[in-house]
Amino acid sequence: QALEERRYPGLDGLFVHPVSDEAVIAGNAGVGLEILEDLPEPAAVLVPYGGGGLSSGIALALRAAGARAAVFACEVETAAPLAASFGAGAASAIEYRPSFVDGIGGRTVLPEMWPLVRRLLAGSCVSTLEETALAIRTLVARAHVVSGVATGAAGDSIRLPDGPLVCVVSGGNIDPAKLAAILERRVP
Repeated sequence: QALEERRYPGLDGLFVHPVSDEAVIAGNAGVGLEILEDLPEPAAVLVPYGGGGLSSGIALALRAAGARAAVFACEVETAAPLAASFGAGAASAIEYRPSFVDGIGGRTVLPEMWPLVRRLLAGSCVSTLEETALAIRTLVARAHVVSGVATGAAGDSIRLPDGPLVCVVSGGNIDPAKLAAILERRVP
């Protein structure tokens, strides 16, 4: 509610929107520049989609640098408003179902973000909870990194361009009890 109303009841001060503020999007573009420093010609970049600020910033940086990489937003099946919006051709609301993946997705694409993400993103990759849990287990086992890792789970849901693939890994704030269940091969 605070994201949609741009205020938090009971608090006075400046509200910096964590998704649609231009300075936040510009700051997120720094991730895109870092990608290009390490890999000058990625074919595709997979980015977790919470509200579009991170994916838009990365896509803007890649475009400004002349990169031709396709940028895909990654969502989970229980909260995929961007996939629904691409399907409908307009910012759409969905029935949100809470899950252990609580750092991305939501009920709707913010109306002010829809024109930007529609123009910049190549599409949405939607993963199942089982695919996401497997990706989390794999990343913990192989790289000792804890992340929501929707980007690692989403690669099979769409046809990606041939060539180097970048998966932006963010969101290490998973509940410890839920992480333990995932590591025990259960989907919380």
